[in-house]
Amino acid sequence: MPTEMRTAFESYRGCTPVPADFDDFWAARMAEADAVPLSFELVPSDVPAYPTCEFLDLWYTGMGGARIHAKYLRPRTKDPVPLVLQFHGYPGSSRSWLEQCSFVGMGMALVALDCPGQGGPSQDLGGFMGTTVAGHIVAGLDGDPSGLYYTRLHQHIRILCRVVRELSGIDLSRVFVNGASQGGGLGLATCALNPDLVSRAAILYPFLSDFRLVWELGLDVVAYDGIGHFSRWFSASGERQGEAFSKLAYVDTKSFAHLVRCPVLFGTGLDDRVVPPPTQFAVYNNLTCPKAHHAYPGFAHEEIQEFDDLIIDFFCGEGRLS
Repeated sequence: MPTEMRTAFESYRGCTPVPADFDDFWAARMAEADAVPLSFELVPSDVPAYPTCEFLDLWYTGMGGARIHAKYLRPRTKDPVPLVLQFHGYPGSSRSWLEQCSFVGMGMALVALDCPGQGGPSQDLGGFMGTTVAGHIVAGLDGDPSGLYYTRLHQHIRILCRVVRELSGIDLSRVFVNGASQGGGLGLATCALNPDLVSRAAILYPFLSDFRLVWELGLDVVAYDGIGHFSRWFSASGERQGEAFSKLAYVDTKSFAHLVRCPVLFGTGLDDRVVPPPTQFAVYNNLTCPKAHHAYPGFAHEEIQEFDDLIIDFFCGEGRLS
């Protein structure tokens, strides 16, 4: 990415405005999630426990009675430990038990959600208005924004945050969020909607942002391909574009940014063709919390080891952003 283009993005805040009733909309959705009776269980996983670590399957009841799954790893200790809420990319599932052990090795517990209807065992009960053939972004787009797939997913996550508060041996003053791509978008929304729980967040190339710009750039492919399918099938002459993007603004990562209070460590690969860098800058530029943006020329939508290493001190040390 040329330097002059990056400079232009440093003030870019996105195409579609935050809906006027955004905060009220999400307060109502969180109230709905809080009304779900809390029911969860911890089951030993297929990976046996070891003297230093336990590997558990966490099952809980989500919205509409869906059975939702997360991996739960915790170090064996009598002392309260920090906890990392980790969210995976799209489409996919939580990382292997082995990969998750890095956080346990640093003395932290970890909960890794499996997003419903993707690559893990969490249950998606469906019931979305309109097409479900082209991806989760547009699932429910023919109905009210309260019926979008990602609206429901954020409600599932709210219930998971309630579960976290009930887990024994967790230091609730040190609950961190970690996520990349879809996980980055979900992570920031989790910070926004649960500000009294999350104390720090590491966010790498967040997905689910600035949908109209993605479509206008012709990059509604791979992760964003549902937008293109919806446009071709249901708005071929463009008559429903405004309606569609206005609804998607309720689940746009940049729309959540103004509600995030905790410090955010943010990373972008400047050659990313899956989640366009300007959409990531739009998210970052709308954040008003303590923050630091680390941009990596030559890196695309891939592992960025230098960013991974920054997380160690950010979570385990003094939370420095530099």
